[in-house]
Amino acid sequence: MIIGIPREIKPGENRVAMTPANVQVWTQKGIDFIIENGAGEAAGFMDDQYEAAGASLKSDRSAIFADADIIMQVQSFGANEVNGDDDLASIKPGQLIAGMMDPLGGPKVSEKMADTGATAIAMELVPRISRAQSMDVLSSMATLAGYKAVVLGASHAPRIMPMLMTAAGTLNPMRTLIMGVGVAGLQACATAKRLGGVVEAYDVRPAAREQILSVGAKPVELDLETDESEDKGGYAKEQSAEFIARQQEQLTQVIAEQDLVITTAAIPGAKSPILVTTAMVERMKRGAVIVDLAAERGGNCELTKLGEVVVAHGVTILGPDNFASTMPTHASQMYGKNMEVLLGHLLDDDNNLKLDFEDEIIYETVIAHGNEVPHKRIRELAGLPALPEPEPATDTTEESTGEAS
Repeated sequence: MIIGIPREIKPGENRVAMTPANVQVWTQKGIDFIIENGAGEAAGFMDDQYEAAGASLKSDRSAIFADADIIMQVQSFGANEVNGDDDLASIKPGQLIAGMMDPLGGPKVSEKMADTGATAIAMELVPRISRAQSMDVLSSMATLAGYKAVVLGASHAPRIMPMLMTAAGTLNPMRTLIMGVGVAGLQACATAKRLGGVVEAYDVRPAAREQILSVGAKPVELDLETDESEDKGGYAKEQSAEFIARQQEQLTQVIAEQDLVITTAAIPGAKSPILVTTAMVERMKRGAVIVDLAAERGGNCELTKLGEVVVAHGVTILGPDNFASTMPTHASQMYGKNMEVLLGHLLDDDNNLKLDFEDEIIYETVIAHGNEVPHKRIRELAGLPALPEPEPATDTTEESTGEAS
């Protein structure tokens, strides 16, 4: 079994799919690794560290695809919409490609991958079940984004986060509101609390209330019907226009009192809901800051521009792009651990590839296999007809006559 880790080619992507420590775990079990020269350099992992971990290095990217049975990437086909397709011609039938592919946002990537004859595993689709937590790249990256959103927002604010009582007077703490309390939101709450801010948090899901309290924040409670606000995977569902309008109306006064607002509300495969309108920004304090972690999906703030800093009505609005890549060392460590654990799920005791489609983790993440798209939801999004249901196994055992032979 040979695993290839090419250098990430999307502009601005500084992460690497596996660190030397992750590689070493598997080289000690007899797996061969081929690493493209410089693959980990932007994240602080040098070529000689990979060699010390037992990997081989190659400068020829196409040779890595040609020799490897499994290719592991961060932003693979689909997720890398800039130049990811440059590698399509290098894929060989029967190869397995694992990485982020954004199949919910761009389901046609599944057909492209199926046409190559390769098997494609989209890491964004790892189900939120307990035995898959250590493979959940979205949660790993969201943890880092939640932390840095607070640090970034505080650095743009004209005030400090904690309360200080000094000889020159008392400095009031920064009031911070976190909107959307998933993994990123909870980490943002905890970080702002550690820095000494007064922290409030809002989430449409009723189950989030206890989580908000657990990290020391105060829940914002609105007069809205939210019983059907969460899907079976724990994500917020897309809400009606009427619901969103009522939500915005009730949040206006809450937001007007804040110094820092961090929005994290994203719906997989859909445009992010607008939680902060232009009218709401107009009522905010001058000098307030908004960090919109949903910017890549259109943003939760009406004025957000992806990758830009916007100043409107005295409010600074940040729309970070590929946020996890700005912390490439730790982001690579977390992503690499997710991939290291995934390998343990894909390989048997003899290091042979095993794909059990009865297993929820495999069934939910494989978007291409055997020149076909096996994933039911991705087929629907791509406009493909449903696959025929497998015929039940026939019992060929002869019926007993009850007579002695």
